[in-house]
Amino acid sequence: MAFDLDMIKKVYSQMGDRINKAKELTGKPLTLSEKILYSHLYDGGPTETYTRGESYVDFAPDRIACQDATAQMALLQFMQAGKLKVAVPTTVHCDHLIQAKIGAAADLQNAINTSNEVFNFLDSVSSKYGIGFWKPGAGIIHQVVLENYAFPGGLMIGTDSHTVNAGGLGMVAVGVGGADAVDVMAGMAWELKFPKLIGVKLTGKMNGWTSAKDVILKVAGILTVKGGTGAIVEYFGEGAKNLSCTGKGTICNMGAEIGATTSTFGYDDSMERYLRATGRAEVADLANGIKEHLTGDAEVYANPEKYFDQVIEIDLDTLSPHVNGPFTPDLATPIAEMAEKAKANDWPTKVEWGLIGSCTNSSYEDMSRAASIAEQAVAKGLKPKAEFGINPGSEQVRYTIERDGIIDTFEKLGTKVFTNACGPCIGQWDRAGADKKEKNTIVHSFNRNFAKRADGNPNTHAFVTSPEMVAALAIAGDLGFNPITDTLTNDRGEQVKLDPPKGEELPSKGFDVEDAGYKEPAVDGTGIEVAVSPDSKRLQLLEPFAPWDGKNITGAKLLIKAQGKCTTDHISMAGPWLRFRGHLDNIANNTLTGAVNAFNGETDSVKSQLDGAYGAVPDVQRAYKAAGIPTIVVGDQNYGEGSSREHAAMQPRHLGVIAVLVKSFARIHETNLKKQGMLGLTFANEADYDKIQEDDTFDFIDLTSFAPGKPLTLVAKHADGSEDTIMANHTYNAGQIEWFKAGSALNLIKKQNNA
Repeated sequence: MAFDLDMIKKVYSQMGDRINKAKELTGKPLTLSEKILYSHLYDGGPTETYTRGESYVDFAPDRIACQDATAQMALLQFMQAGKLKVAVPTTVHCDHLIQAKIGAAADLQNAINTSNEVFNFLDSVSSKYGIGFWKPGAGIIHQVVLENYAFPGGLMIGTDSHTVNAGGLGMVAVGVGGADAVDVMAGMAWELKFPKLIGVKLTGKMNGWTSAKDVILKVAGILTVKGGTGAIVEYFGEGAKNLSCTGKGTICNMGAEIGATTSTFGYDDSMERYLRATGRAEVADLANGIKEHLTGDAEVYANPEKYFDQVIEIDLDTLSPHVNGPFTPDLATPIAEMAEKAKANDWPTKVEWGLIGSCTNSSYEDMSRAASIAEQAVAKGLKPKAEFGINPGSEQVRYTIERDGIIDTFEKLGTKVFTNACGPCIGQWDRAGADKKEKNTIVHSFNRNFAKRADGNPNTHAFVTSPEMVAALAIAGDLGFNPITDTLTNDRGEQVKLDPPKGEELPSKGFDVEDAGYKEPAVDGTGIEVAVSPDSKRLQLLEPFAPWDGKNITGAKLLIKAQGKCTTDHISMAGPWLRFRGHLDNIANNTLTGAVNAFNGETDSVKSQLDGAYGAVPDVQRAYKAAGIPTIVVGDQNYGEGSSREHAAMQPRHLGVIAVLVKSFARIHETNLKKQGMLGLTFANEADYDKIQEDDTFDFIDLTSFAPGKPLTLVAKHADGSEDTIMANHTYNAGQIEWFKAGSALNLIKKQNNA
C-alpha cells in the first residue's frame, strides 16, 4: 500500500515558499497550524490574511479517509458527481460494521455474512474510482491511517470525527461530513472557517501511572465538550517532545470530544522514530529536510499568549491519572478523588467490564503497557473481578502483539480478544444482559461515553481512562480503586500492590504482519459495474433533494423542541442502525429518536399537529411529509455534538425538515446541514428558545432576501393566536447560500459539472 511519496514530495517542495509568503502577509511568526493551513490554500498560495473564527477559506487537502459506515453515503453521492476517478488519494476502511460478541474470528465471519452486500459495494466502488480499500478486519481507520498515510505537515479530511487522530503525526486532520469529502474527491475546494488557535504548553515528563490519555482527559475537564469549538488545539513545549507519537495520536484523537476542529503537534524525534518503524523512512528523510516548517516558530512558543487565542499549561511531572465520566467525556476526576466522588453521586462502584482499544488507544504501546498490568495480576495471584475485552487497532498491531506474547498475557486473565475494529466504542457490542437496562459501571479507553453508546443501556455508567488504568480497575472490580496507593487481596489472602505500568513505545523486534488487509484499486475502473439492487434493505441509490422554490417558507410546524444534550447519536443512533447507513429511507426511521422532547421529558414521543396524538418522531414527521407540510427542529446548546455523521443531517432533510434552530451548533453538524440544503440557524437571543411552544407554526418573513451576515426573521404563531418574532442568526456565506438554493451542495456540483 503506497503512501503517496510523490504527493508528499510535492507538498514539501512548495511548503517553504508558501509559509514565507504567509509570514510576509501577516507580518508575524506563525504557529504550526497556520503554516499548514496557509500552505494548503486551494488557489495555490497565500495572497491575503484571514481573520480567525470569521473568514471562510478554500483549502486543498492532500488525502481523504472514509470509514465504512459513512463511506456508503459519501460514495453514493460521489457516484452522482459525474467523475471517472477521485481527484485526491482516498481510502475506505471497513471497521464499523463488525459487532463484538464472541471473539475475533467468529465476530468477523458474522460481519462478513451479514454485511457482505455492503462490503462488496464498497470494494467495487473503490476499485472503480481509484480508491484504496481496506478489508474487514484490517483495522480501525485512524490507527491504519497513522501507520500508513499520515505525514507531518499534511492536510487530511476524513468522514469520521476522529480523523483528528492523525495530528499525532503532525498533520492538520479534520473530520467532515461525506458531502465535504465528495467535493474534494471531485476536485473541488474544501471550505472551512479559518480556525481560532488554542495553545497547550506541556512541561515536564510523565511518570508512574500517568499516560498521554491523562493529558486530554485533563484538557477536556478544562475546556468542556464545546470549549474547543471552531479552534485548532496545538500542543508544544518540552513535555510534548517527551511523548510518543502514538501518545500524541491519543491526545489528538480525543480532541474531538472538546469540539475542536482538530489538534496537532510539531514534528519531533518521536515522529521520526514512528515513521521509520512503520516502513516510511523516505518520509522521515524528507521531513528532516524541512524541519523548520513542520513546527511553530520559536517566537510563538516563547510568547504563546501573543499568538494563540487561548493558552493552557499542563505540568506532566504533576499530572494525575484521570477517569472521566459518566455520560460525558469532560467530567474529569483524578483517580485519587474517584471513590469519594462516586459515593457522593451514587455511581455504581462495582466495575462490570473493562475494555481496551478503539481508535483512541489501540497502539502497540497501549497494549504493552496494559499487558504489563495483566502480567502482574497473573504473577501476583490476582483474578480480575470484571470481565475484560480488547480491540487491537490494526492487523499489524494484532499480529505483532501476538508474536510478542502480549495477547497470550491477556488471555491468561480470560480476556476476550475482539476483531481489529471499533466494536463497543461505537455501540457495536452485543453485550449479554444489556437489554435488562440495569444500573452498572464499565470502564474503557475509548473517547466517548454518552448514554447508551457502548451497549444501548441508558443506565450503563461508562468511564473513560487510560488502557493501563482500565486494566487496574477491571482487575480490582472497583471504580474507586487507586493503584497508586491501594492494595488488593490475592488468591492466597495476601495484600499485594500493582507496580506502575511499563511498555515499549515501539516493538523492539519491529512491526510484522502477514496480510495487512489492503486492496489496490483497478488501474482502469471504467469497466467495473457497481450494482445496487432496488430491493436492497442496506443500500439505496440517492435521489437529488428538491431545490428551494425561491419563496418564503410558511406554515412550517414544530417537529420537536429538543432539550439538553442532543448529539449526533441522539439524532441518528449508531449500534444496530449502522447496517442501514447506505439506505437513507430505512435509516431515517431512527431520526431524532434519542432526543428529549422539552414538553414531556420523553424520547421518541412528539405531538402531531395533524391529529393531536403523540407518536414516534419519524412517524409524525413522515405524516407531515405526506401532507406536504415543512417542519422545523429546535435545539439547545452545542446541538449535533459528536461524530461527523452526515446522516444526522440527511435524514431530517429526506423526511422534510427544512430548518434547525438552536442555541449553538457543533461545527461539523452545522456544515452538514448546510451541505444538504437545510437552514442551520441560531437564536439571536438564546432566551427565545423558551418562547417556542408545542403547537407552534413558523413563517419565514425575509428568506427571499437571504444574504451573508443578515439575520433571518421567523414568526412563531402559537395555538392561542399570539405570536413571537424570532431573530435567527446564521453563518452562511454566498457560496453556501447557493447550496441552499440548489437544494444541496451536491446538486450545485452536478450543475457545474454539466455546465
